[in-house]
Parts: sequence; structure tokens; C-alpha cells
Amino acid sequence: MNIVFAHGGQLCKWPGSADNQSIVKTRAIPACLVLFGFLAALAGDKGFNPPPATHANTYPAHETHEDESVTIAIDPYDSPEKAAIFKLKYGELGFLPIRLIVSNDSSKALMLQDLKVEYITAHRDKLQPATKEDMYRRIARPEKATSKPKINIPVPGPHKPPAPISREAAQEIDSAMFLPVPVTPHSTNSGFLFFDVIDISHPEPGAHLYISGIKAGSQEIFYFDIPLEKYLNPAPAK
Repeated sequence: MNIVFAHGGQLCKWPGSADNQSIVKTRAIPACLVLFGFLAALAGDKGFNPPPATHANTYPAHETHEDESVTIAIDPYDSPEKAAIFKLKYGELGFLPIRLIVSNDSSKALMLQDLKVEYITAHRDKLQPATKEDMYRRIARPEKATSKPKINIPVPGPHKPPAPISREAAQEIDSAMFLPVPVTPHSTNSGFLFFDVIDISHPEPGAHLYISGIKAGSQEIFYFDIPLEKYLNPAPAK
């Protein structure tokens, strides 16, 4: 890679004398070090990089609305092999990461600003996806993931905010979370939802995800109800 220095819109030519060349080179060294350090940091910080999402109908746990040309799939990252894409140990923190994949095969954009997702357990408990703040608090206080919450008598007074989490942890959460942005025609969007299942011994058997609030243009489409059994017990390949 060639690096060209310029000043005032003009290319800088090396001065004729050896002394001047030495001075210019000496001044240029710190700038080069800063530039190379910046490029090295970019190369080393790859960030969160999940495997590319395929069409939603390629996942075992999916539901297709033929009349609306929309397919939604859910893909839990519940095994050590799959969870290896994350740097944070969400399972140890009490969270179940589930990838949500939305494929739009229609000619209208899907609007997700009113998207609602509920994780309904076999005992009919309804869980909302954890917010960033929920996850930050758990990461800052990991001991909360290994103990049941205690019921205490409220005591007036200031509450100490949770300790800040690392920049890398915050970036991973920001990059991983599903964003309710429009799904353009003939495209697929995906992202992760994190559900707090710390108090549920077997969260997946008998559970399902209820997904509503999606609009095709201004018209809300029918809800999706996807059992996790499709993921746990996929149909044999034909």
C-alpha cells in the first residue's frame, strides 16, 4: 500500500538536502505509527460475526403464510457449538439466545415498528425479550444468574447503579440484537432475541414463540405461532 502525504492540496516533494529529508522523515514517523496502529486495530477488531442467515424456510422451526408470502423462523443457540459465535456466555448468565429470521417474498415492505414477540413456556408463562438494560445489569452482576431472586422489604434510599460493562460486551449485544427495521421485498432480515430463562429448568420443551404486529404496508398480517418442538424434533429429510 502506498501512502502519499499532501499539504494544502499539493503533494509534498522531498527537499533536496539530506538534513531536510531527515527532518521530514522524523516528523512523518509519528504520523505513520498512528496510521498503522489505527489500521491494525481495525484488522484485529472483527467484532460480532454470526453465520449468514438463509431463507427462513430452510430452518426446522418456521411458519409460512402463503397468502401473504412471508416466512418466519426461530433458531435457538442453545448448544456450546452454536453459542461459540458469541464471546459472552449467555447460557451461564441465564439467557437463551434465539435467532429470529424474517423472509419477505412479497412485493410490499414489511413494517416491524409494532413487532411483538412472546416466549410462551409449557406452563403458559409469557416472557418478553430482554432489553439491553436487562442484559447490562445481568452482565454487571453475574451472581444474579446463579441464585433465585430474594423478596426483600423495600428500604427507602438511593440505589447503587450496576457496574458498567466492557465496551466489547456492549458492542456484541448491540450488533446481535434483532432490529425492527423494514424488511424490503424479496429479502431476509435476522437478529437475536435474548430471553431470561434463569428460573425455568427446561425452557424449550413445550414452548413456542408468538409473533404479531407485523404490517405489510399499512395492513397488519396474521400472527405467527412457532413451536420449539419443530426445532427440538425436526421432521426427517425427504
